[in-house]
Amino acid sequence: MASTLTTTTTTARALALLRIVTAFLFLQHGTAKLFGAPHVAMFDGLQLASLMGVAGVLELGGGLLLLIGLFSRPVAFVLSGFMAAAYFMAHASQGHVLMPILNQGELAILFCFVFLYIAAAGGGAWSVDAARGKAA
Repeated sequence: MASTLTTTTTTARALALLRIVTAFLFLQHGTAKLFGAPHVAMFDGLQLASLMGVAGVLELGGGLLLLIGLFSRPVAFVLSGFMAAAYFMAHASQGHVLMPILNQGELAILFCFVFLYIAAAGGGAWSVDAARGKAA
């Protein structure tokens, strides 16, 4: 049977890995909207003062903060709400509220609940929060 210390260390590292990979994927949505990299044609000519522009700012700023693990809990909480709102505004409004595969909302829901988990659990190991003594 594994020791409690080993289990705790492994859990903190797995949480950090989840945070880092999720933040990296989320960050790409922001860079695509604001900087055109990677290029996504639907974001060409995007205005910063638009709803999608504000979404890009949240994705870029929140993604960067989560990537390094700074203020992980409050940032993840805000991003969880942001993704819930995104689902209901952009996906559920297309119909099939309880069938996200039919309205292309699976990614928004996954981001929402992963961020909610990070908000509850903290940033894990390998974070600025952990270095500051503020991690779970």
